[in-house]
Amino acid sequence: MDLIHFRMVMPSELTQPAVDLLTAHDRVLNLVVVKSAHVPGGDTLECDVMKGAANGVLGDLRKLGVDRTGSIAVDGVDIMFSRRAEQIEADQPSALVHAPLWAAVEAHIRAEGTYAPSFYLFLVIAGLIGAVGIMTNSQILIVAAMVVGPEYNAIAGVALGLDRRHRRRVWEGMRALTVGFLLAIAVTFGFAALARGADMQSKAFDLGLRPVSHLIDTPDFFSVVVAFLAGIVGIVSLTEARGSALLGVFISVTTIPAASDIAVSLAFADWHEAWGSLVQLLLNVVVLVVVGVLTFRLQRRLWRRATRRASVGP
Repeated sequence: MDLIHFRMVMPSELTQPAVDLLTAHDRVLNLVVVKSAHVPGGDTLECDVMKGAANGVLGDLRKLGVDRTGSIAVDGVDIMFSRRAEQIEADQPSALVHAPLWAAVEAHIRAEGTYAPSFYLFLVIAGLIGAVGIMTNSQILIVAAMVVGPEYNAIAGVALGLDRRHRRRVWEGMRALTVGFLLAIAVTFGFAALARGADMQSKAFDLGLRPVSHLIDTPDFFSVVVAFLAGIVGIVSLTEARGSALLGVFISVTTIPAASDIAVSLAFADWHEAWGSLVQLLLNVVVLVVVGVLTFRLQRRLWRRATRRASVGP
């Protein structure tokens, strides 16, 4: 059962209009009004809303001015035992039950796109793990580097910024990606140079047998296909909170491995491989961003159309 919990704090004069608004919705449950003794002139309202109706309810509350004069907190409801809620869910079309709460989706993406120092630290560590995987021809370590890398958060943030025409968010995301990848490449280059100086690379790598590196530094049609499909899955998984699918995106797109291969190839003076990895990195980032923007817009359009048809009924 998909339910969203709303907790609102508002001035007393908005309490009755908010109550009237919420009670008019047949998919609003468990409305509670608490007169606040700690906030003079302020009241607290709480309710549970069927997920598919949450966009409309939230929009109506914001039109009422609750977010401007008070606050609205939104959280998911993991489990609820209610015969009435089960009956409402059974009677509603799927679109009215499972439609994403877009404000929450966007808030989650913005929260993940804060680019704290840990963002750059994880990017550098992922680059180092990827370098070890390349020099030892270990595909497992390449996958580990993909999982550790946090760059998709920034890519999703840029896509959302472009979709919403939010220049500052686009700029912040692009700056984080540029600085983060350059830092990862620089540190990884130093590590790879030290490894080469100490002759610690695998003998196969030294002899030119580099199947892992070859997969990374040779972008082709299939690279575009994988990035395109991963871009769709990434945004859909963020929209519908599917963590396992998002993990699959992390380990299918060649961004961190490409950055690692740039550094390793430069350290070993393999200019052709370095160029191929740079093209691979840029190709994947651009495709992920473009597909992300298109997927955001298409999803909204499809969900709105489905919700509108479900609300009208047969």
